[in-house]
Amino acid sequence: MTDPMTTRRLYGRRQGHKLRLGQADLVERLLPEISVPEEGPLDATTLFGKDCPLEVEIGFGAGEHLAGQAMARRETGFIGCEPFLNGVVGALTHVRDEELDNVRLHMGDALDVLERLPDASLSRVYLLHPDPWRKARHAKRRMVNHGPLDLIAAKLKPGAEFRLGTDDPTYCRWAMMVLGQRRDFVWSAQTAADFLTRPDDWPETRYERKARRQGREVWYFRYIYQPAA
Repeated sequence: MTDPMTTRRLYGRRQGHKLRLGQADLVERLLPEISVPEEGPLDATTLFGKDCPLEVEIGFGAGEHLAGQAMARRETGFIGCEPFLNGVVGALTHVRDEELDNVRLHMGDALDVLERLPDASLSRVYLLHPDPWRKARHAKRRMVNHGPLDLIAAKLKPGAEFRLGTDDPTYCRWAMMVLGQRRDFVWSAQTAADFLTRPDDWPETRYERKARRQGREVWYFRYIYQPAA
């Protein structure tokens, strides 16, 4: 099977509906101000002008969760990565409306950003409702594969957290299988309620609301990174 760390191809549409005038203005004016630099090493000082905790959200959708975390902990720097323009516009709207100065955005592949961050620099990494790629032949496209997980592990501090949310049974089973094969990610759940109930510090996303309206279960996984001895 081809390792997704070597293919590095983004699948799906980069843009959905046509942007309205105000949305286009956000992309033109605000996005350049808060975009992750396209080249060079990255750290908290480069991105936020100060030393602060760093967290990354891989595929932030329309930005509800990213903005919620940023509002709750303004002393933490948040890096949101999303390849699709309409999602980026959603996050830009939150940044503007909530006056968030602790968010930086990358419209592209999250792995490109992760590679440029120092090892052991992240307090959390979020992967919420990723595309499940349900067909077996598409399994290599899933973010939960050992190649991306190796990179995520390298960037997490010891004791830091990897959060995964999904409403897709295929992805749920796959993630439990892949992460269960690793010794460096320890599942924190003690009871069923720990992964069936959304934690208080886990802002709800529109994907989660949609899943529940349609009668689907949602699973909340929290893994603690523990480097191999």
